[in-house]
Amino acid sequence: MNNKEIVKNRIDFVYMIDVCNGNPNGDPNASNLPRVDNEAQTGIITDGCIKRKVRDYIQIAHLGEKGYDMFVRQGAVLNRNIDEAYETEEVVSKTTDKDKREAARDIMCQRYYDVRAFGAVMTTGKNAGQVRGPIQIDFAHSIDPIFPINCAITRVAVATEREAEKQKGENHTIGRKAIVPYGLYLCHGFVVPYFAEQTGFTEQDLDVFFDALKNMFVLDRSAARGLMSAQKLIVFKHDSALGNAPANKLFDLVHVAKKDGVVVPRSFADYEVTIDENPYADHVSIEELI
Repeated sequence: MNNKEIVKNRIDFVYMIDVCNGNPNGDPNASNLPRVDNEAQTGIITDGCIKRKVRDYIQIAHLGEKGYDMFVRQGAVLNRNIDEAYETEEVVSKTTDKDKREAARDIMCQRYYDVRAFGAVMTTGKNAGQVRGPIQIDFAHSIDPIFPINCAITRVAVATEREAEKQKGENHTIGRKAIVPYGLYLCHGFVVPYFAEQTGFTEQDLDVFFDALKNMFVLDRSAARGLMSAQKLIVFKHDSALGNAPANKLFDLVHVAKKDGVVVPRSFADYEVTIDENPYADHVSIEELI
């Protein structure tokens, strides 16, 4: 298949990531503690957090390549990017506001991978319209309840002379670091070809996205996040744009369970992942990319 072709098949996927001794996604409303479903006590990683890591990886891995810049990135002024699209000949040559808006929208899709993949609202300044992206990801939830630990940590230096004087040379300050000892998180994703046609999202773009899911944690190391790893990526590819089976029925084919004798999981090896026989095999293929 020509990887420049627009994505024409519906795709659903299951993605699993785990964390060891880290905070996978802090909650600003809870002093940046790991996000938790208060009823089920399972951990949460938002879709925005996952997309942020995808953006960061692609921006580094495809630095300088045409069409792989990011609209939403650290320090970006969004209206400035839209203004730049409006200054192009393709937009300036248009005579009506509608034509200018559509031309600017097309340019934004061509320039920015995240607009082409995830969509964007580009009406905050000069109107470049709204784009509904072909890729959507839901929140990731941990398979089992998590029990975050709020660790006390010490620093042997102070920030100001006043603090040094107050502590009389001991120069010890106390801080906090919240971690999840271990958690395996699962989320679902969707690729809708009808939106891919509108944004120009290609098979090559899709390969880049899956490559990011597999490798993005390699470039996202930090003391706060501990050891995060991509553990499973199971892709269901339909042989049509509309799809040949409900996504929820496909997801139900994937089972994750603790191995016999495991009470408190502390690694991915403590789980067993199985996939049932595919009842839709005539029209839906299953591929494990991880």
